[in-house]
Formats: sequence, C-alpha cells, structure tokens
Amino acid sequence: MADNNEAAVNQEEQGPQLSLQRVFLKDISFESPRSPMVFQEEWQPEVAMELNTRSRQVGESVYEVVLDITLNVKNANEPAYLVQVQQGGLFVIAGLDDQQLHHALGAFCPATLFPYARENVDATIVKGSFPAVMLAPINFDALYLENLQKQQAETTTTQ
Repeated sequence: MADNNEAAVNQEEQGPQLSLQRVFLKDISFESPRSPMVFQEEWQPEVAMELNTRSRQVGESVYEVVLDITLNVKNANEPAYLVQVQQGGLFVIAGLDDQQLHHALGAFCPATLFPYARENVDATIVKGSFPAVMLAPINFDALYLENLQKQQAETTTTQ
C-alpha cells in the first residue's frame, strides 16, 4: 500500500507525462487488380483517402493508438490500386485529466504516428511500381476539434 501511495505522490510531483514507447506497423495491404494493363494507360489518378484513428488502454498508463490510412486510387474511372496502412504506437500517458487524455489520444498521438504511416504508404506504392505519393501534412488538432463539435451537436440534437 505504501508503494502505491509513493508512486502516486511521485507522479504528482513529476506532472503530466506523455511519451512514445514504440512505433510499429500493425497491418499493411496493397492491391493492384488491373496490373499490368494499368501501366499501359495514361496516368491521371483520382485519389480518395480515408483516415481513422482508434485507441485503447493496454496497461497502467500505457495506450495503443492506431492510425489507419486507406488510399483508393483510380485511373480513368477504373481501379488502379488500393493501399491500407495501420500504423501503431504505444504511448505512456499519465497525469492528464479525462479531457486532456482524450485530446492526446485523438490528436497528439496520431500526429506523432503520421510521418511513419506516410512513409509506409509511399514505400508500398513505389514497390507496386506506381509513382510516389507524398501525403500532405494533416492538422490532427483541427480534425479532433471538428469531430468533437460533431459529437456535441449530435448529443444536443438527440436530447
């Protein structure tokens, strides 16, 4: 019991903690259903991107955050390729209130993982023999706030 109290006091003295422990590739998929014919066409891609995040607690003050990016690329209205990357990270987060924790898991952690995911997306596409795609930076804070506002509006509407 004394050890737990000492740990709580030490944590309060340390203040908030947020640190990246590990970055890992959770899942990756690439499909090019029209290869090799797609390489013989004029390349005018139409890119649709889907972005999602999820998180879960996996230990005391340890959270897994997964950034899921899907690119569905068409050429002349026909599928060219589909790439899906799930970039994961383990974060130690302590000393934050619920609102701060939610914000860290929904914005800060995905922003930290994005460069790794972007590199995996690009490398996979190039290995499929397609031109490189450098995804533009994403403002995860703005996306987080937008999502929060939508949730609040839905809550207000349903009451």
